Amino acid sequence: MTVSMLRGTLITVTGELDASNVAQLADHVAERHTEPGLPLVLDLSGLSFMDSTGLSLLLHLRAGAGEHGGSLHLATVQPRPARILEVTGAYRQFNIHPTLETALQASGLTSADPSSADIA
Repeated sequence: MTVSMLRGTLITVTGELDASNVAQLADHVAERHTEPGLPLVLDLSGLSFMDSTGLSLLLHLRAGAGEHGGSLHLATVQPRPARILEVTGAYRQFNIHPTLETALQASGLTSADPSSADIA
């Protein structure tokens, strides 16, 4: 689910993110996060698995945000997706936060009332 806020976008990602559905998430982000200069927060608390195509998408989103003066924040990364970030060394490339609240605060957004949806 997406929550558009005054100063950015929050997207909750659930399920698995892999080659079979990475394009769906990419499209969802492109449709909802229409101002790339503003923060994008991905709540990954419900993401149970991510493969290399999911990692590639996250790297692409981070690069795109940086090109436009925005930022990408990952909240509540679960152990299995965190492992691929650690093994590949990509972990240090991201703004990773232990909770959604800390991600929202770090991104300059205030707390929101996020809804969840299975988009993966």
